[in-house]
Amino acid sequence: MNIRRADERDVAGINKLLYQVHRIHAEGRPDIFRLGNKKYNDEELCAILACDTTPIFVAVNDEEKVLGYAFCIYEETKNNPSLMDRKTVYIDDLCVDATERGQHIGTALYDHVKEQAKSEGCSAVTLNVWCLNEGAMRFYEKCGMKPLKVVMEDTL
Repeated sequence: MNIRRADERDVAGINKLLYQVHRIHAEGRPDIFRLGNKKYNDEELCAILACDTTPIFVAVNDEEKVLGYAFCIYEETKNNPSLMDRKTVYIDDLCVDATERGQHIGTALYDHVKEQAKSEGCSAVTLNVWCLNEGAMRFYEKCGMKPLKVVMEDTL
């Protein structure tokens, strides 16, 4: 397995995983997510791939099949009167193909993101995780993440 920055040759493999992630969310919260869709269309995905502040890292096998991905966004707070100057990397989405799980691909991707973040001068890795995705929550806790804030909901 190799982890590298994604490019346009990876779009089909990334799309396959985007549908997998979206299905988990749509099945868990059909009141929010539409089944059968994905987070980004191809045009949006290509724009993300082309931007230096939104790298996508892919784990690929020897045949260059996408086994997993991590969408990242570098964020920086500067000269804010109420917040400290800070540079972080936000993991917008991390997914391992359902048929490839259990091989520590997710851990390898997360560790790669951490190393990239350190090399870019970031002080933290952040992300959001849906409470319905208990497996993802356990995974991130095993990676050493801790809750930073909680978004609460009262459905009407």
